[in-house]
Amino acid sequence: MNIALARVVETCAGLPSQWDAWTTDGQYLYLRYRHGQGTVDQQPGQDTDSWRFTADTTLCRWDDGTGGGDIELAEFLRAAGLELAPGVEVER
Repeated sequence: MNIALARVVETCAGLPSQWDAWTTDGQYLYLRYRHGQGTVDQQPGQDTDSWRFTADTTLCRWDDGTGGGDIELAEFLRAAGLELAPGVEVER
């Protein structure tokens, strides 16, 4: 996956690790890491009432075998094949 993120907001600093993110073309992504599993889901926006989780919405899923619940964003991005666009700062 070769997707650059224009904005990232950390929505949970504990367990699970999760972020709201927007690509450089404005697509909203939900990034989550829980029980050693990372997922990148493409959703219509931040409104969780509009979300659906299907094979079509999941862009990336992996299991690192650790069962862990927290991960640094840089490590998550490497595992997911995502990158930050130049100059992007993560909002907390």
